[in-house]
Amino acid sequence: MIIVEGVTKVYSKNSVALRDISLHINAGEFVSIIGQSGSGKTTFTKLLIAEETPTKGKIKIGDWDITNIKTDEIPYLRRQIGMIFQDYKLLPQKTVYENVAFALEVAGEKSKRIAQIVPQLLEIVGLSDRHNRYPQQLSGGEQQRVAIARSLAHRPKIIVADEPTGNLDTINAEEIIQILKKINEFGTTVLLLTHNREVVNALHRRVITLHGGNIVLDQEAGKYIL
Repeated sequence: MIIVEGVTKVYSKNSVALRDISLHINAGEFVSIIGQSGSGKTTFTKLLIAEETPTKGKIKIGDWDITNIKTDEIPYLRRQIGMIFQDYKLLPQKTVYENVAFALEVAGEKSKRIAQIVPQLLEIVGLSDRHNRYPQQLSGGEQQRVAIARSLAHRPKIIVADEPTGNLDTINAEEIIQILKKINEFGTTVLLLTHNREVVNALHRRVITLHGGNIVLDQEAGKYIL
C-alpha cells in the first residue's frame, strides 16, 4: 500500500510542484497517473523513491514511513520499487542477460542465484531467445522489455513505469502494457505515468489526474480527461 497524506513539495517561492495531495493506493492496484508537463507527476515519482523529500506531509510504503528516510535505507527502498523509463537506460556494452544480471550484481547477489533469476525474468518478458543480443541489436519494444525484466530483478512490490510506451509504436506499446498487466496479476502494484490517451482508456483501471500540483480527478475505471 502507498499512503500519501497532505504532501506538499516546494522548490522555491515561485515553484510549488505538489500542493497538499493525499491518496491511498492499495497493494496490487494498477493505477494510471496522468497530467501535462509541470503537473507534478515527476516530483511524485521522485518522492516515492526518496530522490526528493516532501516539504510537508507524510509518505508511507506499506508500514514504512519514508518521509524522513535515512540515507543508508534508500537502497533498500529502491529495491522494493522497480523503475521503468521511456529511454530504457540500458548499458550498450552489455548483453540482454548482462543488463538484467547487473541489477543483481550491484546489490551483491551471488552468481548462482543470478543464474537462476535472470532466465526467469527474461521468460516473463518473452526474451529468452534474445539473451545474448546487445541493445543495439534489438527493436525499441524489445529494449523496453529488457528494462522491464531488469526492474523485476529484486521482486519489487511496486513498479513505477514512467512513459514506458513514449518511444514505441502502437503494436509495441500494446505489448508493453500487456506485460505490465501480467506483472500486476502476480500481485505487484503498478503505477503507470503516461500521456498516452489510448493506453489509459483501454485499461479501464483507476486514473489519477494531476494538474498544477493538485489531484483534480481520481476515478475508478477512469478515462484520460484533460
